[in-house]
Amino acid sequence: MLELALKGSKRYYGWIAFLLVLIAIGFAAYVNQLMVGLKTTGMGRDVSWGFYISQLTYLVGLAASGVMIVLPNYFHSYKTNKHMVIFGEFMAIAACVMCLLFVIVDIGQPQRMMNMIFHPTPNSILFWDMIVINGYLFLNLLCGWTCLQADRQHLPHPKWVKPFIYTSIIWAFSIHTVTAFLYQGLPGRHYWLTAILAARFLASAFCAGPAILILVLLVTEKVTTFKMPKNALSTLVKIVMYAMCINMFFFLLEVFTAFYSNIPGHMHPLLYLFAHASTGLVTLMWTFIVFAAISITLLVTPRFRNNLKLLPWTLVLLIIATWLDKGLGLLIGGFNPTPFDTITPYWPTGKELLVSMMIYSIGALIVTVLFKIATEVKEEVGHSQRLACGCSSEDGCTCTGEEAAAEA
Repeated sequence: MLELALKGSKRYYGWIAFLLVLIAIGFAAYVNQLMVGLKTTGMGRDVSWGFYISQLTYLVGLAASGVMIVLPNYFHSYKTNKHMVIFGEFMAIAACVMCLLFVIVDIGQPQRMMNMIFHPTPNSILFWDMIVINGYLFLNLLCGWTCLQADRQHLPHPKWVKPFIYTSIIWAFSIHTVTAFLYQGLPGRHYWLTAILAARFLASAFCAGPAILILVLLVTEKVTTFKMPKNALSTLVKIVMYAMCINMFFFLLEVFTAFYSNIPGHMHPLLYLFAHASTGLVTLMWTFIVFAAISITLLVTPRFRNNLKLLPWTLVLLIIATWLDKGLGLLIGGFNPTPFDTITPYWPTGKELLVSMMIYSIGALIVTVLFKIATEVKEEVGHSQRLACGCSSEDGCTCTGEEAAAEA
């Protein structure tokens, strides 16, 4: 099926070329980092994790969020989103690849990543994080590609693949739980030292991840014949709404626990993020609060939630809010104040941002190619026409090709 990615419009090739240029620019910054060392980053003794690890944290959530489409289809026989499952699995593949790349650029010398295989340490959470991310990548590659190949050949999905699909559903929860354990198992970092952190990670993943997927699918609808079933879109948006409400509820629980207990170690990171004017983070963190409040208000109001013109902007606000919280504030707040009660400001350098741009561009390239293949296959087998009619399954659909085109 890879040949399907080699044919497309000028706009398609123009987008590919644009991503390749961004990758080349970022790769030049990465080569410089390899030559000079990690001193090109803003990390140091007191802030030993930086922008790379914070993006790993956020993207693991994006990978895990694909389960919000797969689970209803296989566990609850919710067939309305049947033809969207492949896009959730392909998005998870891109997210897992980006996660692994952020680890590679963070460890300095890429050959060091083999140490975890040659010298395994099962008592280390990092070892298990490597296992679950690579395992989830393999499961989504196997299940997604096999099922799409069967669809193209008009064959039922092989029975042997179903155990792997069910395993991937359970595995999705593990990848973000283990990532949370990387943080909450560190006794010297009070902002992370909370039993609810894994639950917060999952809640933020299940709102931000589907939100990103919906936005990408909305763009896909504009440039291809693929159409999301309206019922499936509505259900997914409701999942985003509930997950975002739970995410912010968990955050408020942390705020209450910190300030009601009056324990300095738990209060100081929040004060650093939201009140320490010299850091430059205060504006961003209050932006997170405002955007989260606005997005929740729009999502819980049916009239706004069902407005397809307003929905993309609502999701953009939600994604920015969750990224500021989880992709920036979580890591910086965990390192400050330090265990010595000092402040070590951290901000990603330009080269860190360029390398991160390279990895995000690689992820966008993977999504582009995989979604191109998926939409081409669905057009070949007629799924796009059925979805344009509003038919969620192959059975009982009486819509003709002309009617499908008119509906689209």
